Amino acid sequence: MRRLSLAIAITVVVAAVDGPAAPAIQDWPVYAGDNAATHYSPLSDITPANVQTLDTAWEWKTGEDAMPQFGTRPANFQATPLMIDDVLYLSTPYNRVVALDAATGKERWSFDPKAYELGQPPNGTGFVHRGVDAWRDGTRLRIFINSRAKLICLDAATGVVVDTFGDHGVVDLTKGLRWDVDPARYTNTSPPVVYKNLIILGNGVGDRITYKQDPPGDVRAFDARTGKQVWRFNTVPGAGETGVDTWENESWKTTGHTNVWAPFSVDDARGLVYLPVTTPSNDFYGARRPGANLFAESIVCLDANTGARKWHFQVAHHGLWDYDPPSAPILTTITVAGRRIDAVVLLTKQGFAFVFDRVSGKPVWPIEERAVPASDVDGERAWPTQPFPTKPSAISPQGAQLEEALDFTPALQAAAQAEMKKYRIGPLFTPPSVQGTIMRPGIIGGANWGGGAFDAATGMLYVKTSHQPAIAKIRPADRSAANARASEVDADFVGDVGAAAEFTPSMPVGATPPASAGGRGGRVPPLPMFKPPYGELVAINLNTGAIAWRVPQGDSPNIRNHPALVGVKLPERLGVAGAPGTIVTKGGLVIVGGGDTALSVYDAKTGKELLRKELPRRATATPMTYRTKAGKQFIVIATGSGNTATLMAMGVK
Repeated sequence: MRRLSLAIAITVVVAAVDGPAAPAIQDWPVYAGDNAATHYSPLSDITPANVQTLDTAWEWKTGEDAMPQFGTRPANFQATPLMIDDVLYLSTPYNRVVALDAATGKERWSFDPKAYELGQPPNGTGFVHRGVDAWRDGTRLRIFINSRAKLICLDAATGVVVDTFGDHGVVDLTKGLRWDVDPARYTNTSPPVVYKNLIILGNGVGDRITYKQDPPGDVRAFDARTGKQVWRFNTVPGAGETGVDTWENESWKTTGHTNVWAPFSVDDARGLVYLPVTTPSNDFYGARRPGANLFAESIVCLDANTGARKWHFQVAHHGLWDYDPPSAPILTTITVAGRRIDAVVLLTKQGFAFVFDRVSGKPVWPIEERAVPASDVDGERAWPTQPFPTKPSAISPQGAQLEEALDFTPALQAAAQAEMKKYRIGPLFTPPSVQGTIMRPGIIGGANWGGGAFDAATGMLYVKTSHQPAIAKIRPADRSAANARASEVDADFVGDVGAAAEFTPSMPVGATPPASAGGRGGRVPPLPMFKPPYGELVAINLNTGAIAWRVPQGDSPNIRNHPALVGVKLPERLGVAGAPGTIVTKGGLVIVGGGDTALSVYDAKTGKELLRKELPRRATATPMTYRTKAGKQFIVIATGSGNTATLMAMGVK
């Protein structure tokens, strides 16, 4: 008994000396926080009460610049890091994989796949990459990156390739597809997803690549230990497969794209993977692929073990608008009319939130097929109806009407309406035209690759939207020698939205600006055709399908400081267009960058802006948050582009 009493006494003394235990470490182990793509954090160290003291703790710069010898240049820094065991793992625009100390930002190692050696990627975004994924092989942590046409496995401790995976650490992603492809025309921007010991991934294809058997969008799973291909799902059905009859004139034999460039989500308990499948080629002209074109522009649920299709729903038939689902479907559990439902939410560029039972695929609320305008382009057969969810209501303005023209002054309103009349305008799903059609939403939405953030405790879904239209114009196909694959262009016409990847209809204003105007080439920059806001943060109650609140998100200094608006009273927030998304925390915060030159924090209950923290560069990625072993919560976001690309970590004082 004396020995037992002594042991108890020692335990008490040690507890008194050590004091209370430090808060537990909280990882961010997957690109979207979890495989359900909820962008949710259980952390509550940073709250509405202390968020005003948020300040920069450390920064890390990519150090990347243009490489004239390869004809490449890094674009926006769009990565959302993982945090596992006090280490951040991320990808850079040039596809380098980097490990950083989560507390200090000090670099531990980096791996360069030399993706730039293939030249500039063919996609409209340029050289970007949004993240990596991780898998544990027993006690060993592996990091995977899908870089261009390679899947690479790295040892998380050292950054060295795992020699036993694939061919000395690398899998050639051009092998095992439906047909051979040029590696320079096959790319990846989103991270893969891990289910058990399977790495599941899609691919990216440049929107303007249009030729027979351009890169296909086959979705595949690979063994995480060996790199062996386990299964493949044909996003364009083959002979005898479900949906092949929706590709008339045997267009299934030659049509590529129809890929999944966005991230996936996984129901780990049920072994189901959810695919946001994108558009076929060409994005805006479909005369060479008549029919509804399954499984393009659809959510598709597969058995994650085998790749067998469970169910699907097409959100745009015979797509002509680049309305590809841009983000991972979000797995939620909601209560609707007293019934508990395991649901999946697909956010779209059209500005819709489609909500389904995630097992059966049955819509939670009715979805109606409604008549839409016909095409006026020779040979084009636009689908006569498109699906419209009855709940929730649209999260973005839809369709182009003259009364939506910019109205800061009567003169500007008249000018904007005159500019709009040069194009075909109409409701949502008005097809592209030779004249040029104003699409609203445009090619970045609505919602985009940032997705949404879901709080299971409240049933609330938070979405950053962009209200940036685009002009879709049909033009003759380029068969000149300048087109590297001109002989294979499979159309007399193709569609486009201009040279910029994020193009917005605008109107010219004046010709001789004051010296302070800063217009390019001595001209005043244009103004948008449409009134603000140009981006919003929208909260949806998924238990009822109602919009709980919506507020303008961010600001647009290029508009606010325009010389034509001197002395004009403008809204406090104009909103800003931008593809990155938002996260939500148990601490009651919704945190978003989304194309703004600031990080904004909102009260999750009310939408009140709690903090607008100005940044030295544009926020170019979806943020994330974690707590280190030392007990410090950080918020991290990627900012800038090219040689300004910087990862910023912030914490409260």
